Amino acid sequence: MRKISPVFAVCILLLFAVGCTSSPHNLTESQSQQFINAHVARVEPLSRQANLTYWDAATTGESRHYQKLSQIQLMIRKMLASPQGYGFVKYARGSGQVKDPVLARQLDRLYYGYLPNQIEPDLMGKIVALDTKIQKQYNNFRGTIEGEKVTMSDIYTIMTTEEDCRTRELAWKASKQVGNAIISDFLALVRLRNQAAKKLGFDNYHTLTIVTGEQSVEELDRIFDELDRLTAGPFARLKDELDAILAKSYGIAPGDLMPWHYHDPFFQRTPLVYELDLDVYYKGRDVKELAEKYYAGVGLPVDDILARSDLYDREDKYPHAFSHDIDRSGDVRILCNLQNTERWMETILHELGHAIYSKYHDPKEPWLLREPAHSFTTEAVAMFFGRLSRNAAWMQQMLGLSDAERLKIKAVSDKYLRFQQVLFTRWALVMYNFEKQLYADPDQDLNTLWWDLVEEYQLLKRPPGPADAGWASKLHFTTAPCYYHNYMLGELLASQLHHHIVRKVLRLRSDEGLSYTGDKRIGDYLRKKVLGPGARYEWNEMIRRATGEPLTPKYFVEQFIE
Repeated sequence: MRKISPVFAVCILLLFAVGCTSSPHNLTESQSQQFINAHVARVEPLSRQANLTYWDAATTGESRHYQKLSQIQLMIRKMLASPQGYGFVKYARGSGQVKDPVLARQLDRLYYGYLPNQIEPDLMGKIVALDTKIQKQYNNFRGTIEGEKVTMSDIYTIMTTEEDCRTRELAWKASKQVGNAIISDFLALVRLRNQAAKKLGFDNYHTLTIVTGEQSVEELDRIFDELDRLTAGPFARLKDELDAILAKSYGIAPGDLMPWHYHDPFFQRTPLVYELDLDVYYKGRDVKELAEKYYAGVGLPVDDILARSDLYDREDKYPHAFSHDIDRSGDVRILCNLQNTERWMETILHELGHAIYSKYHDPKEPWLLREPAHSFTTEAVAMFFGRLSRNAAWMQQMLGLSDAERLKIKAVSDKYLRFQQVLFTRWALVMYNFEKQLYADPDQDLNTLWWDLVEEYQLLKRPPGPADAGWASKLHFTTAPCYYHNYMLGELLASQLHHHIVRKVLRLRSDEGLSYTGDKRIGDYLRKKVLGPGARYEWNEMIRRATGEPLTPKYFVEQFIE
């Protein structure tokens, strides 16, 4: 891409602002390309700077990085707030005169980038500043148990190993403390986001986010209603069985089980309580080395990614995990807080799934298209690989287990896999419906609403006493608002990819005994059909090209529910 001077970039914006409505016959593909080149020349270096700054903020927790990040983000959003730029993109996109599909796709991406930023600078500044403040609070916060600070890794360890119910309760409550610490600022941010969305003609920020994500609220409602209907019965049966096991282990009645008895702060993962604890097989093993070896074996090396990454827990570091594409040109990293457990084996496989999506896009694609087709398509790839941590055949190959051990694991791992997917669906129903109602009316009794939904979809008992804002400790409310439905869509697509790879790529009749190890056909297929194209195609078109049909829940249902 040739370098464009800032003066020329501004001239292009002004030229099109004047001419795009009065002289439609003057709009050419060459002019559209010039506009895109000018935009990228201004935004690309700032995007890289913002990504590097966020990495520094997440890995150190230092205020100066968050302050710098806020400034850069505001600069980018002010560029995207340009009414002249938005006017040109909107016209060019709808003119019917841009025939080149790659050019048209870039205009689509720009349109959905400009649209949510068409608000006054003062409101935008308030949103960015408050968002950054909350992220810093969240990332630096450490809960306490009886006055002692604990990390999320400490809390996960207690919740998966501790038998004393009082200690479990204290750990669970510690995991929620950050929600109460940020709730005032968070609700102020929700109101500001809604204010901005209404100025753009949307009923609230939740709807705006879905529309600018090239999705439909009505279609998402339909999918989640169907998943609710299909999973309600299976989940109730699986949870009854789980409750009997948990209650026996704690020496209490099933009816006395509380949320802190379920091994995860939000009951979004299956407790490892069936006959066999899978953590036993990962203890003493290096999950980083296992992940690196696995990805190399399927033709998707990640050694360079891991060399740039930040993988272990320390004070003031972001307490969870994410993948980070710095520049869309190969500088991809992950952040984790690894322990040698099944949870972290799944997590590093998952985050590296995101990372390979960023690493293996076609570098010849334009900068605007060197991204996943959609956020949920990168979730699908991450979930496709993350599921392997509980796959008996995969564990045998990667951990050097005997046939007898594989059979022993399989007897329970299939149950874990199925329960995990059904459980996650119920949890996603909580998140989707709560966030939808949160933005519809942020002044309602949200604490009670949260527990109403948890009781309905997850069948958990609410704790005694007044409900607090512990729900806001879920990091996605602050760092990825109105996003959680994409995890569920990702699970649907992961099953669709699995079915296609088994039947069409590997040409197997079933996935029985399939380990997904050491077969470069997997990497070749993903590079060519999913990772390589990036955002060249609209997400459902990419899925159709990759699997032969648009997104469908039928393969997820076949794999985990029927």
